[in-house]
Amino acid sequence: MSDVRLPRRAWLYRVALIAMAVGLSDVLVAAEPVAQRAAARDSFTEWKDANPDAQTMLDTIVWKPVAFEVTWTECEGREYERLVRFPSPWESGSAINDSVALAWYRPEEAKRDGGAMKRPAVVVIHESGSAMPVGKAVAEGFRSRGLNAFLIHLPRYGERREPGIRRDPAEMLKMMRQGVSDVRRAYDAVRVLPEVDPEQVSLQGTSLGGFVAATAGSLDGCYRQVHITLAGGDLYSMIQNGEKDVAKVREELARGGFTGEALRDLLRHAEPLRVAHRLDPQRTWMYSARQDEVVPIANCRKLAAAIGLDKSHQAELYAGHYTGILYLPAILDIMAERVKATVSDSPVKR
Repeated sequence: MSDVRLPRRAWLYRVALIAMAVGLSDVLVAAEPVAQRAAARDSFTEWKDANPDAQTMLDTIVWKPVAFEVTWTECEGREYERLVRFPSPWESGSAINDSVALAWYRPEEAKRDGGAMKRPAVVVIHESGSAMPVGKAVAEGFRSRGLNAFLIHLPRYGERREPGIRRDPAEMLKMMRQGVSDVRRAYDAVRVLPEVDPEQVSLQGTSLGGFVAATAGSLDGCYRQVHITLAGGDLYSMIQNGEKDVAKVREELARGGFTGEALRDLLRHAEPLRVAHRLDPQRTWMYSARQDEVVPIANCRKLAAAIGLDKSHQAELYAGHYTGILYLPAILDIMAERVKATVSDSPVKR
């Protein structure tokens, strides 16, 4: 009898173990964050400009408007609550890089009311640092002031960075087109998300992000407001004369053969002055530093002039590029109040 019972018991044990494994698998699967989904579509039709040079730049950025999917998942243990994804309009050949990531910083008010109220949102574009500390601080600042903040990870940054692959300055500039396009599409992605007021989506960028914001905001005027921080125009003179981080970029570009006209041609593809006149001066603000050693104040003023900004839409801080962070709380107060202000008329779409 014992010879018969032992196999039966072993079989029962195996069945029990399989059942436990299946049950545990179900628990593990259930613990995985479930992606929420929404349908979106590029909201523009075409971009036209009477200036031939501006039209040429627009033609290099524009893509065929299509429908696309937006997904978002809950995140635990991070400084933001949700991660939003949507496909980039332009492909680089990397699936990781071509899935745009938006870190969603939800305001405490939304958590308390369960997201019942739709609130204004700001798409935040980070600086060139890999860890994006300023971009994160800006997004957190908007969140603490009652706004939805979406920190977009530019190509090859954050969630879009492939392990073991280093960025180089030449590639960063080549990826500007994709980054600008991603920021434009982010407008349509954010508008379909729950808790977001689709008529109150603004844009903010700092340093590198400021250059991207100036160009992306110029495409068709879709964003309610554009806030440009520590950025300017005339990239060629900035690279030639800037210190600190810009000096390092200049040296690395030179090692790659980008000097003189080759450098000018490379930078021209990302030059915000070519389209800055398309920004609405009534809905655009600049925050610059008079002692900026990275983006000279002369370059900031060139961009302001190209936009046609009134002095009331320009703030020149008595600071440098890095010490300007001391003014961040005050600047965030100003930007947040402007974003939350009721605007009766609609943005001018071009």
